[in-house]
Amino acid sequence: MDGSLEKTTGAYRVLARKYRPQSFADLIGQEPMVRTLTNAFRTGRIAQAYMLTGVRGVGKTTTARILARALNYSIPGKVDQPTIDMTELGEHCQAIMEGRHIDVIEMDAASHTGIDDIREIIEASRYKPATARYKVYIIDEVHMLSKAAFNGLLKTLEEPPEHVKFIFATTEIRKVPITVLSRCQRFDLRRIESGRLVDLMCGIAAKESIEIEDAALLMVARAAEGSARDSLSILDQAIAHSSGKVEAEAVRSMLGLADRALVIDLFEEVMRGDVAGALARLKALFDVGADPAVVLEDLAAFTHVVTTLKLAPGATDDALTEEERRRGAEFAGKLSVRVLARAWQMLLKGIEETREAPRPLAAADMVLVRIAHAADLPTPDEALRALKEGGTISAGGSRAPAGGPSGAARAVADTPAPALSGGDGRARLAAVGGGMRAAAPQPRPVPAPAAPAVQLKTYEDLVALAGKERELKLKHALEHLIRPIRFEDGKIEVAFTPEAPPGLAGELSGKLEAWTGRRWMVAVAREAAQPTIAETKKAARQQLLADAADDPLVAAVMARFPGASVVDVRLRGAEPEVSTEPTAASGNAAASDDVESAGDFPDDPGYDAPPPIELDDNFEPDDGYDPT
Repeated sequence: MDGSLEKTTGAYRVLARKYRPQSFADLIGQEPMVRTLTNAFRTGRIAQAYMLTGVRGVGKTTTARILARALNYSIPGKVDQPTIDMTELGEHCQAIMEGRHIDVIEMDAASHTGIDDIREIIEASRYKPATARYKVYIIDEVHMLSKAAFNGLLKTLEEPPEHVKFIFATTEIRKVPITVLSRCQRFDLRRIESGRLVDLMCGIAAKESIEIEDAALLMVARAAEGSARDSLSILDQAIAHSSGKVEAEAVRSMLGLADRALVIDLFEEVMRGDVAGALARLKALFDVGADPAVVLEDLAAFTHVVTTLKLAPGATDDALTEEERRRGAEFAGKLSVRVLARAWQMLLKGIEETREAPRPLAAADMVLVRIAHAADLPTPDEALRALKEGGTISAGGSRAPAGGPSGAARAVADTPAPALSGGDGRARLAAVGGGMRAAAPQPRPVPAPAAPAVQLKTYEDLVALAGKERELKLKHALEHLIRPIRFEDGKIEVAFTPEAPPGLAGELSGKLEAWTGRRWMVAVAREAAQPTIAETKKAARQQLLADAADDPLVAAVMARFPGASVVDVRLRGAEPEVSTEPTAASGNAAASDDVESAGDFPDDPGYDAPPPIELDDNFEPDDGYDPT
């Protein structure tokens, strides 16, 4: 890039305008778009409308002007067709790049949102260009157009005159109607990598005869967040701030950043649990001008670096310094993913709190205190498992034998660990009975594999265990919504009824793991399965009722009592079963919701079920009995 096309005036021209790209060769980081346009222009497959989208500063408006220049590129006697290869200035190039060509109309949709503005474009598009090959309409921030304006543009956009081209640019692509997007050729302009931004600024600094440190360039590239315009604007400010050689310390002071090495030291102190050291270092950074929220952002960024180095070392950013790579790799070998993920979540929430707090430094202090104390605490599932097993759990997740003082007393020993541990550096917090006790720091024992606390041999054992654990909702599902197929140690194969809720298999697997201390696989099959427990009980009850009705003695009784029916059958010596179906006697009175069977109140201690009527084997009907 160079500033040869910029109009020479006595006023200073900022770097972002002076070194604005003038051709596709000057664009950085947008190679896929350039390749597509090159092939399209070479084969003559030029679209009638283009949609450029991306974050601020990646070159949407600049690309639109370059595209308009390519469409109207012409050198008398040499080139008379659209082309991407613009090695020298054409007769329209300078006017187009300066935004003053009569046939390239630029419109800001933020200030021209109505249907009247679009109507003017539609009317003017009927006339051929004055001097150029195409009449090009560049509409910036096109998502700001009103609904009526979009609708008014649709017909002309789909079938414009041969001499008209449309180029749209937007940062909010989701706000553009799909009817407009479907009529355009869309290009998503990417964020520019930090390394490419550093190379860009380094070249511009050389042209401007400005000496700048590499660390300062990295700071500016990080602050720009992939925007070329932002990077050049910050570089412009840094040059003015330094009034000479641009040093990293001056850029750090200008942006309110903290020294990356000090941020890494702060990260180490927080992960080690050294609260006093972390607070003192944060105060020192604040005293030299660092914003507390920015310090937390840097901590979050380094947490991401450590996590990436631990899980995917090849996916790290190229803009990392050698110290960040070396120390980040050391932390990656010591800290667990659990600790890093929890620190990341707490930092994200803490950054927002610090920005909104009336005292940002105090808010950042409390964030560091929370992270330091939570870095080595057990996860909720580890603590719950330890409580269920009746033992204790250390801060790093290791278990200790049950025992010790009980009651509601709680004590926490805040003894800083001498070295980074990610799990053993804090005081051990143990749960005993209804209270908590502090255990002295000790090496984490390796838990011996324990036998499962519960043995399940049949599906009925599982149903009984659910009732014992007071999981009544799951017990109801096991009886009414699940059809068992196979039951093995560690594996269950079932089929669900249509009424079964989604996620039931996962819930059952999780409960089994919590109850038995080992993993269970719940397989859902579509093949024929056994009936549910409730269906089996209902079928057995219906069979008993049918058998009772077929008994001659019962038939004789039923004949003597017109309108009566058998509502329940109880076997001698067997416990009465709880009926899952409502019972009602047929006859002159209809069944109602207020009529309950004897089995409907099995858990009511004040309810005494009436004894069953037993018929003697020598019973003979009395012929003189009048049922009325």
